[in-house]
Amino acid sequence: MCPAGVPNLDLPLMRNNITAEDLAEVRQFLAAEPPPILTQSQQVAQFEREWSDWLGVRYSVFVNSGSSANLITLAALRWLVGPGEVIVPPLTWVSDIVAVLLAGFEPVFVDIDRRTLGLDTRAVIERLSPRTKAVFPTHVLGYNALTDELLDELRRRGVPLIEDVCEAHGATFRGNKLGTQSLMSNFSFYYAHHMSTIEGGMVSTDDPACYERLRMLRSHGMVREASQADTRAAYQREFPDLNPDFIFAYPAFNVRSTEINAVIGRSQLRRLDRQNERRREHLQLFLARLDPSRYRTDFAVEGSCNYAFTLVLNEPNEVLRDNCVAAMRAARVEFRRGLSGGGNQLRQPYLQGRIAPVDLSQFPQVEHVHFFGFYIGNFPDLEPARIEALCALLNGMPADRRWSP
Repeated sequence: MCPAGVPNLDLPLMRNNITAEDLAEVRQFLAAEPPPILTQSQQVAQFEREWSDWLGVRYSVFVNSGSSANLITLAALRWLVGPGEVIVPPLTWVSDIVAVLLAGFEPVFVDIDRRTLGLDTRAVIERLSPRTKAVFPTHVLGYNALTDELLDELRRRGVPLIEDVCEAHGATFRGNKLGTQSLMSNFSFYYAHHMSTIEGGMVSTDDPACYERLRMLRSHGMVREASQADTRAAYQREFPDLNPDFIFAYPAFNVRSTEINAVIGRSQLRRLDRQNERRREHLQLFLARLDPSRYRTDFAVEGSCNYAFTLVLNEPNEVLRDNCVAAMRAARVEFRRGLSGGGNQLRQPYLQGRIAPVDLSQFPQVEHVHFFGFYIGNFPDLEPARIEALCALLNGMPADRRWSP
């Protein structure tokens, strides 16, 4: 029950992301005769093909989470390019940075662009060095982080681009979907994202050698997981004393998903474009109704596809911030402070002792959203009237005195 005078907006981060239609597909699959295989098999392979066709790439590898997608991507990169540095944003999910560390790379942090929330292009270019083995941007909350200047410079220097698209399914740059202009790209199908397989993730690539390595890294490093007979035969010739079914090429993982997850993913993919159009319309309405004197409304929305609304104060104002928190809680609006991943990763304890000490004053943009930024759910069946009521509530918050419901 909401306090008097406060609307009950009942706005979770996500709603109805796994539908009765998806569950009917699962029941039909499970009812088949003979009983279907449930571990990774034909449904997974078909989902990978359909996802690749939708995205516009040659190959995709389905795994059990977006974090696992990060893990095998960075492991594959490490085998390809050797040790060195990977440039990363401080505004991202923890698994991106952990994957960099576990692969034996040194994460190098660069501040974000205030309008895209992704890596600042000029700062990245200034930080590139002979030790840079990749640049790993995150397309935060569905905003595109790519620029022509960045892509041109990386091509000129021969530095691979790895994309985290876990929060930006369907977003585009220059008419191409994000995840198609990099060596490898990562997606998450967690419940709160654009589409869900309950848990799940995908790595996509156009590079056949990366694809073979990713398949093996997904399944214990087993050579039999390679898609090409030539790859399997080469290992068998080199290691004739081993059972061909149990040659382990890499110290790897088991991050496979299941047929049930793939059935849900295939069902969800059929309506993804339609649902993304609603999300775009919702974001436009949200930014149009917010008071631009209090909140940032000038995000770079071209090509974006946002599963969440970005609420960022224009200026550091603890009173207004705390009033927003109180108002959203009173109106039953679920939110996360700090935007993606809880805000500035440089403040997290897991990095202490693993990177050199950092002067946080050199990261003013991510520091601002860490303390004065939020995200709020944007799902397909969210009613426009509820968005307008949310904006009216936020616009009515005083900036110079404490508010209480």
